[in-house]
Amino acid sequence: MTDDLLIGDDAKARCFWGGGSPEYAAYHDTEWGRPVRGDDALFERLTLEAFQSGLSWITILRKRPAFRAAFDDFSITKVAAYTEADADRLMTDAGIVRNRMKVDAALHNAKVAAELAPGELTELLWSFAPAPRPRPDGRAAVPAVTPESTAMARTLKKRGFKFVGPTTAYALMQATGMVDDHLIGCWVPPVTASPGA
Repeated sequence: MTDDLLIGDDAKARCFWGGGSPEYAAYHDTEWGRPVRGDDALFERLTLEAFQSGLSWITILRKRPAFRAAFDDFSITKVAAYTEADADRLMTDAGIVRNRMKVDAALHNAKVAAELAPGELTELLWSFAPAPRPRPDGRAAVPAVTPESTAMARTLKKRGFKFVGPTTAYALMQATGMVDDHLIGCWVPPVTASPGA
């Protein structure tokens, strides 16, 4: 297991992926695995996880400020009102990942999310959070897909969302604290507060 933890210059033990760069360390330490609620906040995570598909997460992390600027801070209401001209604008924005399928999916998903009642997206996504479990004892124990992420992806597709498969759904669950996949021995303390707090 020790090979799956990285000891940083600050002497803190981090998960195998969390110490490769200052951006990764900050994200690992302060965001990843921390509960996220709120429709716009979860729409942002859902969108960025979809854009990450096939790419390294560091690419998305470094482009996140540009993504937030380009997508009006991922306001569902604002992005749902985007037109074909906005899609074209996004495709000329060098600050983001310029993939037409992913851009179109993001705009489509905003329209689907906008049809939900306030708080419904949060409630829907969190309904798939499994019961708390022990932290994994190494990277081999961290799944890429789970029954819950498969069910989430299936339900989202039935609701009309695009570009959300089981692997993307599980990455979302990890990123938003629905599961805690920090490894045993990682310095980041487990969340003790209720996810709704």
